[in-house]
Amino acid sequence: MDLLSFGAIAITIVFWASSFAGIKAGLEAFSPEHLTLYRFLVASAVLAVYALVARIRPLAPRDMLRTFGISLLGITVYHLALNFGELSVPAGTASLIIAAGPVFTALLATAFMGERLSVLGWTGILISLSGVVLIVMGRGESVAFTQGALLILLSAVVTSIYFVFQKPLVLRYGSTRFTVYSLMLGTLPLLVFWPGLGSEIAQAGLEANLAVIYIGVFPAALAYLTWAFALGRVGASVTSSFLYVSPVLAIAIAYLWLGEVPKPVSLIGGAIAVAGVILVNTLGRTPRANLPKTTSST
Repeated sequence: MDLLSFGAIAITIVFWASSFAGIKAGLEAFSPEHLTLYRFLVASAVLAVYALVARIRPLAPRDMLRTFGISLLGITVYHLALNFGELSVPAGTASLIIAAGPVFTALLATAFMGERLSVLGWTGILISLSGVVLIVMGRGESVAFTQGALLILLSAVVTSIYFVFQKPLVLRYGSTRFTVYSLMLGTLPLLVFWPGLGSEIAQAGLEANLAVIYIGVFPAALAYLTWAFALGRVGASVTSSFLYVSPVLAIAIAYLWLGEVPKPVSLIGGAIAVAGVILVNTLGRTPRANLPKTTSST
């Protein structure tokens, strides 16, 4: 792997890992729905400028509706559920739940794309899901935590749907072109939350506003572009292997930024979940299978 590709991957992973803490910081002053809209208005503005400068042509009209449909899940629903979930779930714990996303991708690819898992693959799925259950139930000392964890688990499921069903569009348009328009299309449904956003921005302090602008510019806009750039140079198998360090970075950043210290049961459950994901994505495929890789985008 060349230095440029490695740099793009490293930038992506660090920014995505930092977004969990950034969301938590933004929720100190913003409602989850306004935080989501604010963040993706910022991201869409950055991507629109990039599309103009780079002269990225729009998608064909026949694919706009399809892209909108999967972006409604992978962008709109994913980030709303994640933000509502982080009202009661620590940032580091949220990253551990999201890390289980690839097992849902594997299940969806098996069900809808004719892919096949080996016995080790199915074992990895069961291991990963048991880790998630341990996080959700083992730390379920409050109803709010359990509900929040389930919302974040929903985020992991819908982002898996997004990454499985975007594959034909990415093959047709390339990852960068698809990513730019997918994020902007996924922002459109969030405009329903426009009323009241201006007053929240005015009332929020500088720190909260900067947190939301940060997660809009860097983890949302820039990191998606650097990820697409890396995918185009070294492929999904290599880039996705780096995602396993994301929860570790997310926990460290949440500690430095927010002072969060994860509970032991969350760390154990997260380690089990990630171990299962690694098993699925390394030894879990039959020779004929080519499971699509997912990301832990945030």
